[in-house]
Amino acid sequence: MYTLSVLLPTLLAIAGLVPGGAAAHRRTHTHPARDSTAKDSTALCGQNDLTQTQNFILYNNLWGEGSATSGSQCTYLDYQSGSTISWHTEWTWEGGTGQVKSYPNAVLNIGATQLSAINGLPSTFNWSYTGGSNVVADVSYDAFFSSQASTTATHEYEVMVWLASLGGAEPIGYGDGPVATPNIGGVAWNLYKGSNSWTVFSFVAQSTINDYSGDMNAFFQYLVQNQGVADSQYLQTIGAGTEPFTGDSATFNVSPYSIYLE
Repeated sequence: MYTLSVLLPTLLAIAGLVPGGAAAHRRTHTHPARDSTAKDSTALCGQNDLTQTQNFILYNNLWGEGSATSGSQCTYLDYQSGSTISWHTEWTWEGGTGQVKSYPNAVLNIGATQLSAINGLPSTFNWSYTGGSNVVADVSYDAFFSSQASTTATHEYEVMVWLASLGGAEPIGYGDGPVATPNIGGVAWNLYKGSNSWTVFSFVAQSTINDYSGDMNAFFQYLVQNQGVADSQYLQTIGAGTEPFTGDSATFNVSPYSIYLE
């Protein structure tokens, strides 16, 4: 999914969530709303640690930590209100070159939605990396599709949108070269295609974007119109965050991130 080699994620049910599958962020029901300005100062440092907000599920998600020789990671919720959330993640990972160690990310708390029923998925994503040395990572959206109307059904497609490829991080299919170079939302992208038990499409920005604003549905519709993805597919989950490969004492900051379904 996120690495140059195939890793199979572990399914683990937690409180009605299933943080398994490739992004470890599946969900089976809608969670109750919380205080719309709540800040959770608790450090999320465990492999499957998460916290719930009104519209999001924030995961630490150390799904690939087994490939590291050493390292650690903690994620902190800084702010949330409705469709907006801010957080930061501190991490150090060594060993396992070319292998993703984790995907700290915020997942929009919606159920499975058919692509043909999505009118828009507007999003803003303002992020930065501070500190750190020899950082290899990507900053990305990650979505999963299935032909079944279930967030826990087997994935058939994974769609990633990389805003940055830092230190030489590469998506699945990179070695085969891009299958297309579309312009979506006024931004030039390289589109890569590969497989990891399901078909993986990765839109990689040709230049780093630190302050992104766009419609995620535009990427989905591009695949429907140009890559044979049926609009009868269901969007199971969509998250945004970073995939650390290796690096020392890095802090990933998101302030703010927003997304909502139209």
